[in-house]
Amino acid sequence: MRKVQRTPSGTFFVCLPKAWAERYSLKRGSVVALKETSDGRLLIDPKHGVEPSLHVMNLKSGPYLSREIVGAYLLGFDIIRVEAKERISFEVRDVVKKTVSRLIGLEIVEEDYSNIVLQCLLEPSSFPPEKILRRGYAIVASMHRDVVNSLVDADVQLAKSVMARDNESNRLYFLLVRILRTVIQNPSLSDKLGVSPIECLDYRLAASLVEAIGDECVRVALKVMELKGKPLVENLKKLFVDFHTACFEAHENALRAFFSGDITLAENVRGMRERIDKTFANIEKVAREQSLDVVPQILAIASFLRQVYEHSVDIADLVMPKNHKKKEV
Repeated sequence: MRKVQRTPSGTFFVCLPKAWAERYSLKRGSVVALKETSDGRLLIDPKHGVEPSLHVMNLKSGPYLSREIVGAYLLGFDIIRVEAKERISFEVRDVVKKTVSRLIGLEIVEEDYSNIVLQCLLEPSSFPPEKILRRGYAIVASMHRDVVNSLVDADVQLAKSVMARDNESNRLYFLLVRILRTVIQNPSLSDKLGVSPIECLDYRLAASLVEAIGDECVRVALKVMELKGKPLVENLKKLFVDFHTACFEAHENALRAFFSGDITLAENVRGMRERIDKTFANIEKVAREQSLDVVPQILAIASFLRQVYEHSVDIADLVMPKNHKKKEV
């Protein structure tokens, strides 16, 4: 804690902690940068005018290399260096290249017999979290539409295309997690992007739920492929279209409410439960009247789509009014 003091001329000042000043080699006449955040805090940067250093992580090739590369990427490391005592094998190089293809902005910039250097070339301030989440949701929403069409039309190829799109959804999810973690560690970036640390948490949860909706669509696609083009009876087709319409409306309204802070719209998502439960029960009833070789797939698909609604409710629960501010007690 420091007391605010005032000179005879009226200038306010606060003394800097001695240990902190010595740690950053500050002397009389040293220049520091001051920046005011949107919530009124003043940030003091002792490295004013100094180029920010790149964060580097060194990894050894091993059985969990892919997971370690993804982890370093999510933690915001700029350079990831993969090293080996001897020559890096073809198999390890293949793992590295496949992992890099899953991560937006990460590129192989150097490579020799015992080292592979990866660098993230993204500028975080160019990627607002809302923009990334909207793009990820657009992909997931298209997956939801198409996977139900693949079921109703018995279109196995369309189901396969839904599964392929999940890769791009995951890439955007990883990018968003990286950006959010970077924002939390960098208050000036938080101000530049207009996202507070507490909002980063909400974005992280919302992105996870959107990605989970995409995973449910993939599970539906797998069951459609198991049906091998067997058509559904007409009344079951209609029920699934109705169920899809309700579930799609739920996650669409949940995301709209999340971005706008519309509490009423968020509550409407929760209020759809009776409609969802009723349609789900009707699907179960009709499904059990079908031949035994398709009943398990039909019931599983209905269950996966119902889970899409549950994820939508969870997104709606994150909604807070845009003008909401923490009150002092």
